Amino acid sequence: MTIYVGNLSYRATEADLRAVFTDYGEVKRVVLPTDRETGRLRGFAFVDMTEDAQEDAAITELDGAEWMGRQLRVNKAKPREDNRRGSWANKQEI
Repeated sequence: MTIYVGNLSYRATEADLRAVFTDYGEVKRVVLPTDRETGRLRGFAFVDMTEDAQEDAAITELDGAEWMGRQLRVNKAKPREDNRRGSWANKQEI
């Protein structure tokens, strides 16, 4: 399972997130997406932990918590939809 962490401060770093989530168990991976054009953080992250029970505890405790001046949104990440075809590809099928 992957955890979605939304409404993040733009100052948050991978190390910051690891420190917070390590309180709930071992963190396998932290991803902080950036904007392709500006390189700026997008204000959300994904966190993977080693055990589902640890992830559930982190979600329960951190959802709605204030961190770095913002109220976090923490929940299970939804599967990514494949939107890479774009509108041009859709028009070609007509």
